[in-house]
Amino acid sequence: MIYTIENESMTVRIKARGAEVCSVVEKKTGREYMWNADPVYWGRTSPILFPFVGGLKNGGFSYAGTEYHIGKHGFARDMDFQLEKQEAESIWFSLEDTEETRKSYPFSFRLLAGYILHGTQLEVKWCVENRNDRTMYFALGGHPAFACPPSWQQGKRTDCSIWFDQPKQLVSELIGSDGLVSGEQKVYELRDGILPVTTGLFDRDALIMDQGQVHEIALCDLDNKPYVRVQFDADYVGVWSMPDDNASFICIEPWYGRCDNSDFQGSLEERKWGNRLEAGGVFEAGYTICFE
Repeated sequence: MIYTIENESMTVRIKARGAEVCSVVEKKTGREYMWNADPVYWGRTSPILFPFVGGLKNGGFSYAGTEYHIGKHGFARDMDFQLEKQEAESIWFSLEDTEETRKSYPFSFRLLAGYILHGTQLEVKWCVENRNDRTMYFALGGHPAFACPPSWQQGKRTDCSIWFDQPKQLVSELIGSDGLVSGEQKVYELRDGILPVTTGLFDRDALIMDQGQVHEIALCDLDNKPYVRVQFDADYVGVWSMPDDNASFICIEPWYGRCDNSDFQGSLEERKWGNRLEAGGVFEAGYTICFE
């Protein structure tokens, strides 16, 4: 099932599976901003990452003396969300725990995902409810993939650039061969906030920055003009694509949590890269995409 919201400027389509935005089109020009989910490279467009972001050490975690196994980025992206409310310019979906989810994640929860159009901006909102009588531990993130180069320009991904609201340099955590943060870092020098998209930029997986560095990232087209911006106040942000230069997309990913470190040995309660939500508590977060 695919749902549509729209206003005078934009049309947005969202799948019930994963509550995943699959298309954003500017009405006046017909421009498509999102990646087309070509399975040759990456068969998704904008999955929600929950209850974990990235991978866990040894593919799982220890909680209250029991070992659990769960896949990278959790299970929400592969589940059917329920429609809660739809209006012309907004829509809300929900996902609740099941007997099956509790086999890999032993918590009762309700996750709400909302999309609201404001002119040429799409606001993404999340709400996590802890339905347990104990503290719940989780991470939550976005993974929107934008066409790069933009669908209305001929060229290659490496003709584009990425702008950060940090003028001089970025410090990125590096991912190891196990898919976890290795402890290494790399410094990227910027010119007026611009980082060219070069061959090899994504050879070590995503660039991972904490919120002290950036709160806004834009993709720039072949004329060096921003065409999409993502604004956020998340704990971490990832910028990712496939290493292959022919993969014509780049993801800008606001994360409230991230993957484990390669040397992490603790339990779920001891993880530093997520959120603690007390019994009956509610966690709200989100980000905004500006289309130009």
